[in-house]
Amino acid sequence: MRRVGYPAEIVDLISHLKRLPGIGPKSAERIAIWLLRAKGEFAFEFSGAIRSAKEQVAFCRFCGFFASGQDGCDFCNDPDRNTECICVVEQPTDMLPIERTGAFRGHYHSLGGKISPLDNIGPDELRIDSLVQRIKNGEVNEIILAVGSDVEGEATASFLADHLKRIDLGRPLAITRIAQGMPAGGGLESADELTLFRALDGRRSL
Repeated sequence: MRRVGYPAEIVDLISHLKRLPGIGPKSAERIAIWLLRAKGEFAFEFSGAIRSAKEQVAFCRFCGFFASGQDGCDFCNDPDRNTECICVVEQPTDMLPIERTGAFRGHYHSLGGKISPLDNIGPDELRIDSLVQRIKNGEVNEIILAVGSDVEGEATASFLADHLKRIDLGRPLAITRIAQGMPAGGGLESADELTLFRALDGRRSL
């Protein structure tokens, strides 16, 4: 006896949903059925929003953030930002947590990843050349390295610092690294040795 299952259209929808990060077979099946049962035009509006974002949004050729086809990049279009300082991050989404602090009003530059030999990602796969061009063509006097503190992030920060120090600008260029250490509200008893080491190493005067 032939086994009865979902129609081919639903099977195809489920297979596409399973390709989304964090979505397993069961979750994909539930989402697919929910979309089909959703009232009104939600499913069509949802698919339209995906298509519109895919067609209209691209990566900014300067900083690497998301740029609208109509409005461009909000960061690069802001005339009130400090053009003398660039904060370097791994991914475009890393800019938003920094921006929410309100402590930084300069420009950003996304590398599009980090050096990871195990994943076959070297310096040539990152947006380092475009960063160098921005430094040479602008009035930048400080680069803040805000990449991760894991092994790959440290390797990326070390490579960038050495690489940028060799640029002959005819003017000083400060290369700084965001501080690392104890989180706000954290006690010493819950901190690991590496975190305590970095907290002590990055101490400052009061």
